[in-house]
Amino acid sequence: MTAFLDVEASLTGRRWTGPTPALERAAEAMAQITDLPYPVCLVLARRGVAPEGAQGYLAPALRDLLPDPRSLLDMETAAARFLAAVERRERIAIFADYDVDGGTSAALLIDWLRQMGREATLYVPDRIDEGYGPNDEAMAALAAAHDLIICVDCGTLSHGPVAAAKGADVIILDHHLGGETLPDALAIVNPNRQDESGDLAHLCAAAIVFLMLVEAGRQLREAGRKGPDLMAMLDLVALATVADVAPLIGVNRAFVRQGLRIMARRERPGLVALADVARMDSAPAAYHLGFLMGPRVNAGGRIGRADLGARLLACNNPVEAQAMAERLDQLNGERREIEAGVQAAAMAQAEARGLDAPLVWAASDGWHPGVVGIVASRLKEAANRPAIVIGFDGDIGKGSGRSVTGVDLGAAIQKLAAEGLLLKGGGHKMAAGLTVTRAQLEPAMTRLSELLAKQGAGTVGAADLVLDGLLMPGAATPDLITQLDAAGPFGAGASAPRHVFAQMQITFAKRVGERHLKIRFGDGTGPQLDAIAFGASDGPLGPMLENHGGKRFHLAGRLELNVWRGRQNVQLRLEDAALA
Repeated sequence: MTAFLDVEASLTGRRWTGPTPALERAAEAMAQITDLPYPVCLVLARRGVAPEGAQGYLAPALRDLLPDPRSLLDMETAAARFLAAVERRERIAIFADYDVDGGTSAALLIDWLRQMGREATLYVPDRIDEGYGPNDEAMAALAAAHDLIICVDCGTLSHGPVAAAKGADVIILDHHLGGETLPDALAIVNPNRQDESGDLAHLCAAAIVFLMLVEAGRQLREAGRKGPDLMAMLDLVALATVADVAPLIGVNRAFVRQGLRIMARRERPGLVALADVARMDSAPAAYHLGFLMGPRVNAGGRIGRADLGARLLACNNPVEAQAMAERLDQLNGERREIEAGVQAAAMAQAEARGLDAPLVWAASDGWHPGVVGIVASRLKEAANRPAIVIGFDGDIGKGSGRSVTGVDLGAAIQKLAAEGLLLKGGGHKMAAGLTVTRAQLEPAMTRLSELLAKQGAGTVGAADLVLDGLLMPGAATPDLITQLDAAGPFGAGASAPRHVFAQMQITFAKRVGERHLKIRFGDGTGPQLDAIAFGASDGPLGPMLENHGGKRFHLAGRLELNVWRGRQNVQLRLEDAALA
């Protein structure tokens, strides 16, 4: 297929791909049947939506998309044991992972229990001292003081720690890839167990916890009782779904859309405080969850107190919530500084090793384990390859990996651990963690590269820019943006629509701050449009457009509504450009 507008290499080095003729025909047919704007129909057609399903897709109803919780193995057992503990006023402990998904999962359970007049002990392991997931010492201590331990966003591979929890029942609510055998827990609810169908493999842990609470509510109703309002808890599920980069397909879309509406009501003190310290000045969107709120919740687990994010999300005192949110905001700033140093060193090392191999990796002494995952994401984005970043402390290295679409990193890491090339490792398709000795490092990375090459990682080229067609500046109206937004939320597995404005003249260009570029453009005869290119000065895009010399350009990016002093105007978030 020829490149869109014949752009084989844009100013950022990418090949542009546009809608196929078949996709355009499907969009035209949908526009005629539904009266929806053609650009909206193109987005829907790319998602595989049929004309008769268009309205349902644009307004997804949770009741229509929510899976039956009992379709997951062990679900009825888990919910029944949970309710029995509530009924008998047993001592309940929640063992949660230290990231957003773990924190929201814990907060869901704490909130539900609190509304039922019960409390629970929260335990979040320290990333540096204890590492990911349950450990023998912590589980044994919790079991000595509790009747029921619920592990959320962790535990599926924790055979030893579950066995160490003598005297207590253990329930695991997780989504990480399971092994051939499972720990000896009372119930393990996980759509990524090897004996599951995989139909719900796209759910994050908080979604699994939510489904368990749905099942608990069903069992309560069957007993003639009523549980808490679960719809009001979808703000937490939405945050976890976006922050954990779960694909925004199926019920995940409904979780996020409904959760954003709940969040806009500003009823949960922890999320209100978080939004305020992040200086959110508009209604929450998926972008805010992924790039403003999620990183702050994560900051406690990365470089501060591990349970701070979970405690904030579960907090019902506005004053306490504000103090915790301010502390997380401060930690997030410190995290960014640490990350910048590690990223520069890791990128230099990876470039020296080569960015065209099936695996991009870097390792060194003293790299903070709380930022290696973020830096791995940066390497992955730069090379469009799976990436691993490892920080060593003595002889032991703790690393994190991120993958690209179509390459299952978690399964490859798990295979390495089974082969004895890692001390331990696991995860899911797009992200994984590992622990390795210095002696294991080179053999492990060589073997991992081989496994990923078999999945096609080495054949992936520079990431194409997928575009949804052409627009003229006059067509970019607030109404069109509102209708395009109805096809969202956009994120992992459902990229935001990107449009091209072809043969444009730049009439104004100004650098904003040190790295960003603001421009205005038009075709010379009709309306003009503003655009902002963030970080453009770091590459060739900014200098070329700033010093345009009257040349015409094809300009590509995402449309958005820019709100400034109460006024709305359409703006293009410029991502790429090519000489016309």
